[in-house]
Amino acid sequence: CMNYMFPASYAWGNFSVLAVGIWAIVQRDSLDAIVMFLTGLLLTVLTDIIHVSVFYPPNNYLTDAKRFSIGMAIFSLLLKPVSCYLVYRMYRERGGE
Repeated sequence: CMNYMFPASYAWGNFSVLAVGIWAIVQRDSLDAIVMFLTGLLLTVLTDIIHVSVFYPPNNYLTDAKRFSIGMAIFSLLLKPVSCYLVYRMYRERGGE
């Protein structure tokens, strides 16, 4: 998000899932919040793959800031399956089936 390489939908999608995640953590008795968070995480995995693959610049246009931004986006994408697993375990602890 820091280099304006991705469109605004990338930032809006990830920040809205972050907001739903904060809501899911604050309301410990709500299954709806945790389900929405898990669904949002799974959806952003798909949209992040699309954003990185479509908006990856050619090698001759890569600056250090763009390379760092892409690296952080890929690192975030690699951590999302681990987050999905942990959120699913939280869902099971709260009584989900």
